[in-house]
Amino acid sequence: MARGCGDGTFEIAGDPRHPANSGSLCSKGSALAETLGMEGRLLHPVIRTRNPLTESRRVGWDEALSRVAAGFAAAIRVHGPDSVAFYVSGQLLTEDYYVANKLMKGFIGSANIDTNSRLCMASAVAGHKRAFGEDLVPGCYDDLELADLIVLVGSNTAWCHPILFRRIEREKQRRPDLKLVVIDPRRTPTADLADLHLPIRAGTDVALFNGLLWYLQQDGAVDERFVELHTAGAQEALEAARAASDPAAVAAVCGADAERIGELYRLFSASERVVTLFSQGVNQSSAGTDKVNSIINCHLLTGRIGRPGMGPFSLTGQPNAMGGREV
Repeated sequence: MARGCGDGTFEIAGDPRHPANSGSLCSKGSALAETLGMEGRLLHPVIRTRNPLTESRRVGWDEALSRVAAGFAAAIRVHGPDSVAFYVSGQLLTEDYYVANKLMKGFIGSANIDTNSRLCMASAVAGHKRAFGEDLVPGCYDDLELADLIVLVGSNTAWCHPILFRRIEREKQRRPDLKLVVIDPRRTPTADLADLHLPIRAGTDVALFNGLLWYLQQDGAVDERFVELHTAGAQEALEAARAASDPAAVAAVCGADAERIGELYRLFSASERVVTLFSQGVNQSSAGTDKVNSIINCHLLTGRIGRPGMGPFSLTGQPNAMGGREV
């Protein structure tokens, strides 16, 4: 919320009634008042002239919009609706995405619209579609206060999702028995809060979670009824994971300590309410989709999904990446 101070400046405060952050702000949000000044802003439409890099002139909105419309109309007239496209940002409001989609799909008549968050989240999107048939995240922030074990994979949450990290930090202070595992090749500030930091070799997440899948089956943690009623291909997944049949074999691939891997496996197997949070360290990889599915598979095999305090949870890289994808 922005509040004018009467002297041309503004104060920024969080909304304590907001369900996502309860009024907390990260450093970027707290500094928004510094961006509200007119200095350096483009205050009027500008059209480039002869030299597009150095020459331009100020115009009115009617002329600017007419120029854009004429460009679109000319391309569509000659080459058809699929000759134009909108490439929008992961920073927009869901309502903005909706209007842009209506303009492109409903009016222009093309499906050529996407957000850059589709690209940065492509692995998560493909993993969700492969597992669930559609792009969805089966969890919510409230699950963090209900979980007994939180596993952070490929995310320096303390820096990249500070509001979320503070929420985890507060809950861990309130419930010291809440366990936090951080899986990351680097020891980041996020790992300072962890009960277990597992620095695996970059790119070996699939081996780690396939090993966990096999361990869960061997340790009797399988929810047989859930698997029978709500999944397909469990045996094939377990057969694929058989190669990672013990922590020592996984440790050799992951370049990590076998005892630490075993501790992760024991914690995951023994904790009914587990949330696995994963972000760009998982997604931004040539094997990103397989990493996503290897995480999801562990939750599906144990039935730890779709109930309070548990589930695989994709952390997006932009404020409304999910909104853009959903629209």
